[in-house]
Amino acid sequence: MSTEAQVQELLQRVTALEVQSRAAADYVAICNLQAAYGYYVDKTLYDEAADLFSRDARLEIAGRGLFVGQQRVRQYLHALPKLEFGCVFNHMQLQPVINIAPDGQSACGRWRNFIQIGWLGREARWGEGTYENEYIREDGVWKIHHLHFYTTYYVDFDKGWSHGGVPLAGPLPGVEPDQALTVKYQAFPHVFVPPYHYANPVTGQTWRK
Repeated sequence: MSTEAQVQELLQRVTALEVQSRAAADYVAICNLQAAYGYYVDKTLYDEAADLFSRDARLEIAGRGLFVGQQRVRQYLHALPKLEFGCVFNHMQLQPVINIAPDGQSACGRWRNFIQIGWLGREARWGEGTYENEYIREDGVWKIHHLHFYTTYYVDFDKGWSHGGVPLAGPLPGVEPDQALTVKYQAFPHVFVPPYHYANPVTGQTWRK
């Protein structure tokens, strides 16, 4: 192999390694972004959580409706309960599957959210659900572009799921959504599988219900 050919081969390898390195760094950045969202929501640091969203972000949680734009996301979050004496709010972000676009400017992620929530002497609940989120690189920084949370179940802690589930949360009083739900479904005891953004990593097949 000539020297010129060797140089070209090395350049191709360097380019490929740069792509892999960027993708690895982006994966970590998106994981940290989503985890930060969970920690901020846990402690009702709603401005900090809203700052993680892009300017034209969308937020859709349970049956609350669709909120469009960072400021509307901020308004929605501030309508949620505040952390105070006797409150527990845990939103654990688990089991990520992240797929980054070839150009490195957008990504999709699926997560599992385990929830513990309660008020001393009043009620205690736990729940679980799936995020199918979209992320974009805005001003050189990864941000949440579309946060979509599907509730799988929400139940009273002392009764568990064998006694049935709490109805899917509807619109918040005084905070009307910008649009209706994009996907209509019901939580446990009904069965609903949120759509997957990705194909099977082994077979390449896309799941269809």
